[in-house]
Amino acid sequence: MSIARARIWFHSLRTMITTSINAKESLSPRPSASLVVVNSSNEVLLVQRNPAMSSYAGMHVFPGGNYDEKRDESYQMTAIREAFEETGLLLASPTMPESNGTRRLSDAVLDAMRASTHAEETFFDDFLKKYGLVADVEALHPFTEWITPLGPPRRFHARFYITFLSSSSQHRRLPTPDSNVPRQEVIETRFVHPQDALAEHRAKKIALPPPQHYILTTLADILVGCSATSRQRERVNQLSAGAFGRMVVHPRAGKKDASGRIPLVYEGDEERGGPKGRLHRSLVLFSPESKLPTEVTLLRNFDIFNGAQTIESVKL
Repeated sequence: MSIARARIWFHSLRTMITTSINAKESLSPRPSASLVVVNSSNEVLLVQRNPAMSSYAGMHVFPGGNYDEKRDESYQMTAIREAFEETGLLLASPTMPESNGTRRLSDAVLDAMRASTHAEETFFDDFLKKYGLVADVEALHPFTEWITPLGPPRRFHARFYITFLSSSSQHRRLPTPDSNVPRQEVIETRFVHPQDALAEHRAKKIALPPPQHYILTTLADILVGCSATSRQRERVNQLSAGAFGRMVVHPRAGKKDASGRIPLVYEGDEERGGPKGRLHRSLVLFSPESKLPTEVTLLRNFDIFNGAQTIESVKL
């Protein structure tokens, strides 16, 4: 074999290997974690993604990101770290009453540590240890998992957690976008009531991915009013501790309807192992330009406190 032909053969082989690796990576969803933060006014923390980002560009989501085994000892730690990096909200407590706890950290220190951990110059755990803090992982409760359907080049296995802020902690440091980093991921942060967020979505003022829409719809039926009650939190914790909190949703796309909406059919739907007549799906209208969802309508005709028990056994 000549040198020229050998080079051509080697180039072709390398291309085949690279293509195979990329295809395998696209089939394997990346583990990630997101945090649903609820304040004492029954408002939920939402962030708007930078329109220049490759994933969920311009959409309103819960703070979160990819699990990093080098930096995170658990998915809960990923959710807390990402919330800090994206919004500046630090969910941590002093290891000892007399240690330098969150209340003693100045905004300047928090901003510096936020930028440093975001840039991966400082490990989040090292930052906590330096200032005598421990992440409030015990305050995070599982609130469904979602796996991106086959098709998109970037797929995720997102674990959602929910946590409640006390009235004192929510005013200690208001969330802000990560504007002090070179690669800004978030352009807006705010607390908004689930019902108001859904109303803005229906009015096409904000775009929500199906998982966020699903979780906000679930919370909107529980967190009624603008003052959190112990009963409301008990009901949310009841969902988390039951089958709902462990529910893994792996949507399957159906055929477009007359309005151009694509049904994403979830486990437990009549087409996914559920009894006849049961609906557990979202109708999603995607933008032809960005390919991102612009309109989501949830169809769910069963009681999630009891009906979720039958979803666990349905195979993906």
